[in-house]
Amino acid sequence: MLSPVTSVPIPAILEIKNGAVTRLGHILKKHDFSNAVIIFDDFTYETFKDNVIISLHTIEVDTVVMPSNLDIQDLIKKAFAMPRYDVVIAMGGGSIIDYGKYIAYSRRSPFISIPTSASNDGFASSNCSIHVEGKKTTVPAKVPFGIIADLEIIQHAPEHLILAGIGDLISNITALYDWEFEEKNGASHVNAFASMLSKKAVNSFIRTPMTDIKNSIFLKELISSATMGGIATAISGNSSPISGSEHLISHALDKISVKPQMHGIQVGVATYIMANVQNHRALRIKKVFERTGFFDYVKGLGLQKEEYVEAIKMAPSIKPNRYTFLHDESYQQKAILFVREDDLLQEIFQ
Repeated sequence: MLSPVTSVPIPAILEIKNGAVTRLGHILKKHDFSNAVIIFDDFTYETFKDNVIISLHTIEVDTVVMPSNLDIQDLIKKAFAMPRYDVVIAMGGGSIIDYGKYIAYSRRSPFISIPTSASNDGFASSNCSIHVEGKKTTVPAKVPFGIIADLEIIQHAPEHLILAGIGDLISNITALYDWEFEEKNGASHVNAFASMLSKKAVNSFIRTPMTDIKNSIFLKELISSATMGGIATAISGNSSPISGSEHLISHALDKISVKPQMHGIQVGVATYIMANVQNHRALRIKKVFERTGFFDYVKGLGLQKEEYVEAIKMAPSIKPNRYTFLHDESYQQKAILFVREDDLLQEIFQ
């Protein structure tokens, strides 16, 4: 019996260009949306609300400002207290995008993501990171109906947000190698198409000139590649194409670190560690982080060596159902030794 051809959701709207937000009303009309709710955080409301509302003069719009410390029960209450809208839109960083995505998922409404930075791939992925009983947890949602990335807005984001996005995207390399390792050990099945899309995404980005991380061509490639990674998760039905042992280290750091850093920053450092443990494309990753200024930035953060050692030990318990390189004791010990002895990491860690 032949396996059925799979049906994969992809965004109906994809706008990655200068001034994209000024066309928001036109885009919604084109897709027959007559009313919408836009979710902001405090910063994006104060900074962008007026320009966004002007672009939506032909659409009935409600605006909602949300704090960044909501948990899943708060979101469910807010979702079902809202009227039904043709479309839910969220504009902001990772938390607000995740809130909008989950509210839209709960109400079975289309969702449009408007990221104001490129700090992670959450604006395009099929899941979201929400606090559940005090713990940051990955919960299911849907790939956005639309992604509108205004490069003029993203160019003005602080550089460390772009560097975080670079760290998150480059981790596709180690994540995919973990996924293949899992399959070899009988713990997973690699979806060839999802793997190919994630690999093509990161390889396309790596070939982009990296002399100026605020260059619009560079940012467009970063966002486009992160979008492809998000689609890869929808194809595979899990986060394996873009998340492996390096993400487990970051999740462990969130739990134990005295001063956790941004997700993409932690993931980037962990990616450098794991690429050397895997002995896979480590030099390429090092060059990307050198050329973009990622390493220069993390050297000033005061990262704690022993926290990374502890996070490596804890990593397998974050997702015990997986079998990444860190779930193998010998590779875990190799990772700890690398953290303690690598010359570059000695410059980064305290």
